[in-house]
Amino acid sequence: MALIGRLFVILFGFLAACFVAGMVVVGAIMFPEFSDLGAGPVDPGVLNVILGFGFVFVSGFALVPAMVVVAITEAFYIRGALTYAAGGGLVGLACYLGLVPFDAEQLRFEGIVRRHLEIMTGAGIVAGVVYWMIAGRNAGAWRIPRPPLRPLPPLPSQSPLPPSS
Repeated sequence: MALIGRLFVILFGFLAACFVAGMVVVGAIMFPEFSDLGAGPVDPGVLNVILGFGFVFVSGFALVPAMVVVAITEAFYIRGALTYAAGGGLVGLACYLGLVPFDAEQLRFEGIVRRHLEIMTGAGIVAGVVYWMIAGRNAGAWRIPRPPLRPLPPLPSQSPLPPSS
């Protein structure tokens, strides 16, 4: 029963981390547009659509690498915030490198844009910290058995016995 509850916490933590990472990616990519004072205010409806697409993009690409990190941390009871930040950074790096073409003959990636690499890695770090705050602090706790309940203290000798059924 504890495992089912833990799976819901992991899912909620993953979705929250993906939402925050999507916000970081969209904010960093759109920053030149936001800083242009001549463009006028940004339409909130368009911003909501862009944030939604950022969430879907990040969650779709980060699902498998993030679940590997979650499985490792749950299996080994790893609860450190720095571990989740580093794991999130690796997931962000893996997501970006998954989109860049790889030249197998020269064994190198073609067309890496350093700013985009930094944005995705930074978004992964922030997502890892958000996941740690929601679910990572209690990693592996579902396997620790609960302590048994203490028995009730004995009744005093002068008290009446409880009615029998």
